[in-house]
Amino acid sequence: MGGSWKIGTVAGIGIFVHWTFAILIAWVLLDGFSRGGNLAAGVSSVIFVIAVFGCIVLHELGHALTARRFGIRTLDITILPIGGLARLERMPEDPKQELLVALAGPAVNLVIAVVLGGLLLVVGLGSSLWSGDFVTMPLLAQLVAVNLALLVFNLIPAFPMDGGRVLRALLATRFNYNQATQIAARVGQALAVGFGFAGLMSGHFMLLFIALFVYLGAQAEAQQVETRFSIRGVPVRTVVIGESRALAPTDTLTHAASELLATSQIDFPVAEGGRVVGLLTRHDLIRALAAGRREDAVANVMRRDLPVVEDDSPLEDTFRRMQELGTSTLPVVHHGQLAGIVTLENIGEFMMLRSALDEAQKDAAAPARAGNGMAQGKS
Repeated sequence: MGGSWKIGTVAGIGIFVHWTFAILIAWVLLDGFSRGGNLAAGVSSVIFVIAVFGCIVLHELGHALTARRFGIRTLDITILPIGGLARLERMPEDPKQELLVALAGPAVNLVIAVVLGGLLLVVGLGSSLWSGDFVTMPLLAQLVAVNLALLVFNLIPAFPMDGGRVLRALLATRFNYNQATQIAARVGQALAVGFGFAGLMSGHFMLLFIALFVYLGAQAEAQQVETRFSIRGVPVRTVVIGESRALAPTDTLTHAASELLATSQIDFPVAEGGRVVGLLTRHDLIRALAAGRREDAVANVMRRDLPVVEDDSPLEDTFRRMQELGTSTLPVVHHGQLAGIVTLENIGEFMMLRSALDEAQKDAAAPARAGNGMAQGKS
């Protein structure tokens, strides 16, 4: 994620902190200082926040390590002021696997709460667990309360919380994955409306924030899964741009710039003898030109780390891979020879056309069904 600092690696997974987390730490430090009247109070508040986010990292690692059991990589874990985000390369579509991955995070919070609660009982501070004043609790008791709150919050049956994925996994035992997602998303959005109404009536504006977060998260999940299902079973060759221009490794950047201006193409495959050796993106081209490298060869600027796609590859897998790589274009080959390019824009156009055709078919079928119903009624 952009604007993040890597703070370490756990089990081969990079742990990042978003820069906005520093603002949260500064605010907590100042708030603690203003309430306590001394630096120690501010530092104590910061230690508490860091401990809470340590628990959140463990929560996300629970998801990541469980997903690894099913052959699913975790790209990274990022800590944000509103929580943590584990970027899995994909979510398992097997209901049992998704259920286990979704429950793994809350299960970690439960284990943390039980372990810390047990430790408090051992040292004779068990009564602090039932103290009504959160502020005066010992740090360990506060962490018990926080982990139980995280457990309950994450099990709310609404995307993007774990509870939404638990609900989808349970629904997927009776419906297909797309249908299960749409139902779970509607449930989540209904809950979001309820949160929003409660927030307005009570004046708790944090509920309004949660409502917006849940509503948009449910909408995004539903759209993402529907998109994947709309291109399922479609080969890449269906959307390949075969008339795309290609560059040679020895072409100059001046020549590449003229091709950029002469066509609507923004990224160019670089081929030698018909075989792809790289991709020159508009971003890299403009950056090199701005540095005065007009006569440089394309080979010195092109990206060599991007994969090529066989034209019979599933479009769904290619689309997901492009999102993971953060690229809008990939070269497409047929038996090792350049056949064209596939772009996110072209995939999006294909999905819009397919959606329009599906709607047209539904509209055409509706009068026929109505006619059949009327005929049956007359008989």
